[in-house]
Amino acid sequence: MWKVMGVGGQRATRALCRGRRAASSTASASSASSACGSPGRDETTRARREGSGEMFQELVRFVERRNELVVVTGAGISTESGIPDYRGPQGAYSTGFKPVMHQKFVSCERTRKRYWGRSMVGWEKFARCRPNRAHLALSQLESMGKVSGIVTQNVDRLHHLAGSKRVLELHGTTHEVVCLNCTYRTTRKEFQEELERLNPASGVCGAAGGRPPHTTFEGTPGLQRPDGDIEVEVEERFQVPVCPKCDARNEVGMLKPDVTFFGDNVPPWRHEMATSLVKSSDGMLIVGSSLMVFSAFRLAKLALDSGKGVAVLNMGETRIDDHDNLLKYEGPIGETMQRLQRSMIF
Repeated sequence: MWKVMGVGGQRATRALCRGRRAASSTASASSASSACGSPGRDETTRARREGSGEMFQELVRFVERRNELVVVTGAGISTESGIPDYRGPQGAYSTGFKPVMHQKFVSCERTRKRYWGRSMVGWEKFARCRPNRAHLALSQLESMGKVSGIVTQNVDRLHHLAGSKRVLELHGTTHEVVCLNCTYRTTRKEFQEELERLNPASGVCGAAGGRPPHTTFEGTPGLQRPDGDIEVEVEERFQVPVCPKCDARNEVGMLKPDVTFFGDNVPPWRHEMATSLVKSSDGMLIVGSSLMVFSAFRLAKLALDSGKGVAVLNMGETRIDDHDNLLKYEGPIGETMQRLQRSMIF
């Protein structure tokens, strides 16, 4: 019998580096600019993405002036740890990834088998991932009294491993499994053991003839995903464990990772806690997120509408790039966060 666990339950600096540049008014003006030796579009874009020394100092000053900073993190902060993001050049969406939808998961047994089969194969590698320089820098900034809380969209729990104490997992975590019928909760590690007991090696990727797990695309090695699963073929006979607590009462309990799947809503208590963190903060730092998911975009908009300072560290465009009151810096996230933390002077 598995262990049953309890439920844990100002003015902003105008951007010196905008996410989008206005196009030249005429083609002749653009040509004249290039002929005179002014930076062309490629040079401007490259400079924007690499960031400048002046921009970095603006970012340092932004953090120095704050002692109740709320940090919103996305998949981009974990890429240095070996976990792909969603929208980057090498991200999950660029490789054909289609996230599981909540309604599909709860209504379709085959979808659940496919999800848990892929998750079983990918879990070991996912669970071995460790915090990188960005996670560690944020933990240090928290210890230094600069960060009042972290709201992460990630489900990897790397902020916890880095030592951060005040972390809200906006979309939950893959490290816990819950029953949709009762209060049963277990660790993903214990659930993994049950998956492996019920499904010997032949239960997943049987069509591969004993070869290592592979993607559904011919000849492509297995691809790790941001939520911990991996592209594999799953046989019909794959068995998904049921809730032992419900089973003991002759009820059917469906188990799912404690994450908010696409198409589902963030639980009200998380929504309220995230809102409270933003309202009580003296500024927001967004790290590694394009803010395309509404639950995170809403928090950024709340901070901007409240007149709080907002700074973004991200490689690529975000949903708030056109906002006037925004400081944006583009550069390698791990390296930049490490430099930022080391630049703090008290």
